[in-house]
Amino acid sequence: MRRVLLLCLALLAPGSAVRAPELAPVVRLVREPGPSAGVRRALDRLPGNVRVGLLVRDLTTGEELEARGADLPLIPASTLKLVTAMAVLADRGGAGGWWSTELTVPAAEVGRPRVSHLTLRGGADPTLSVAEGPNSLRSLARQAYARGLREVGEVRLDEHPLDAATWRDLPLGVPMTPVRLSDWHGAPPTSAEQARRWAGAALIGELRRAGVRVNSETVGHAPGFTPYLPPSRVDERGRPLPPDPFVPVGQRPEQGVASVRSAPPGDVLAATLRPSDNLRAEELLATLAARPGGDGTLPGALARERSLLRRLGVDLTGVHLADGSGLSRGNRLTARALVELLRGAHDLPYPAGEPRAEEPGEVYRERRNILAEALPRAGTGEADPRHDGRGGTLARRLVGSGLDVRAKTGTLPGVSALAGYVTGGSGHTLAFAVLMNGPEDAPILTLRALQDEVVRAVAAAH
Repeated sequence: MRRVLLLCLALLAPGSAVRAPELAPVVRLVREPGPSAGVRRALDRLPGNVRVGLLVRDLTTGEELEARGADLPLIPASTLKLVTAMAVLADRGGAGGWWSTELTVPAAEVGRPRVSHLTLRGGADPTLSVAEGPNSLRSLARQAYARGLREVGEVRLDEHPLDAATWRDLPLGVPMTPVRLSDWHGAPPTSAEQARRWAGAALIGELRRAGVRVNSETVGHAPGFTPYLPPSRVDERGRPLPPDPFVPVGQRPEQGVASVRSAPPGDVLAATLRPSDNLRAEELLATLAARPGGDGTLPGALARERSLLRRLGVDLTGVHLADGSGLSRGNRLTARALVELLRGAHDLPYPAGEPRAEEPGEVYRERRNILAEALPRAGTGEADPRHDGRGGTLARRLVGSGLDVRAKTGTLPGVSALAGYVTGGSGHTLAFAVLMNGPEDAPILTLRALQDEVVRAVAAAH
């Protein structure tokens, strides 16, 4: 035995003349951790025709705690809104991002009190209003008046940032347009043409209110901008010269006379995720499509969404994205993709000086997790006005559990899902996802009850 030990020491010694034998490569078999006893008891009561994907990860240690079918692509229903929300946060540069809208006039008419036309240009900001607050058409009109504008021949809308037709076949059936008004939310326009007329009429009304005369009730289409190509030049010997850098005023892009920008996206994310608002989710997805960042189309928005998620380290194997709301049954997510997304959100910083954590989440206050605070919070019951709707679709679930659960629900016929955060008994934040798919007559209330039991068991075990 002593000889064997000495030989091993010699093989390991630096500069040893004894050469170590070639070793066969070590193959490691990685198995997903099985469910704990409490989780297993809950899942054992699932109807036999219901498939389940489950994953739980400790975000303090990074350890994968519970898993079953974590890589199974399943219909996510409204838990897909987590993907939309996180992609928007990534696109806006985190919680401090914003959207903008502006008014422009022809370059040759800048500074004049009378202009031939005034163009409204937007990037699909879902929070722009007619008259409420600084991010409104009223604010734009007042700025234009303050800069000396007194008369407008025609109001135009720039519709080039979005191709509304590419949203036509979504289950929601509402066109996405580059200028949207939050005032429309209860009764949105049914066509891009109607949206253009409504937005233009609202702007005309606010311009007149501000003291700007508008000569036409017709809302025009803004033509696309064509970059100026200077004519070729030659010298006296016929040799080519560099192009003239001067651009004629009539060929220059229109110039801004007023602009507004939205608040950071936290509030609109909460207004989307807590009540599971399908229209707002599609509007948020449209912001990813708007030019110049996107290509103006729904497929382009979905491709940008995948790219943004991949950049955050989300494994997209088996993932298929069809819309922003989760209404489409063509969507597919895995529990692993959702938990990796939640892990990425856990580390997303606030903008400086804007802590907005909500009671009682000490863990979330420390982490400043903007997505967790926008999510529904379980068990609030919505009886206390201080809750301000924060319970959302989870208000009456896990009531009395004593657990701090922030999660997104998902429901379609035969589909029930829950994904988010729970503070475990260890004090650590646990990210979890439970996706359940069955036939369309599957008992949804039973599936929800089993999901709640899973969350209780996970928190108790970890």
